[in-house]
Amino acid sequence: MNTSIIKLAQHSLGVTGVLGQCSPVLASQLHTSAPLCRVVSGKYRITKKRDKPLTYEMANPPHYIAHRKSWNSWNTSNLKDGLRRSETALEDEFIRRFMTGTWHGLVCSEIIVKRQFNHIRVAGIIRRAVSPTKMYFLLGYTEELLSNWLQCPVTLELQTVNTFKDVVFKYI
Repeated sequence: MNTSIIKLAQHSLGVTGVLGQCSPVLASQLHTSAPLCRVVSGKYRITKKRDKPLTYEMANPPHYIAHRKSWNSWNTSNLKDGLRRSETALEDEFIRRFMTGTWHGLVCSEIIVKRQFNHIRVAGIIRRAVSPTKMYFLLGYTEELLSNWLQCPVTLELQTVNTFKDVVFKYI
């Protein structure tokens, strides 16, 4: 390594005497590379075989929320001076987990929770893998239990598809 860089580092750090002779330590602490300004969080990695299916919501990067993606929760409690912020977030997560568990293996997309006044609407896409009578039972069961637990009317707005492949937007 260039000794002038080491001497410059020693001079700028004010190191003299015995510590000044430890040039490899000081040289390893001096970083001269440019910062890597790349956004990688919230994006899915490309697989070697390009066989990982992504839905439309998953295929768009996080900075497209509100432009091409939608929010998973639509409520006004997150605004300034909103009431019940933490309770609303906790209830939304509970609704998502309850739906995923009740409609086990049938949910093909994200569960969207929409709140309007005292009414909660839950939207999602499910597969047609069960009989219509069982689907109607699960629909009533889910609405009734969520209405009793959350103490407000809950409506499910579900759309059905034949297979999960109908929801796939692209493979990465």
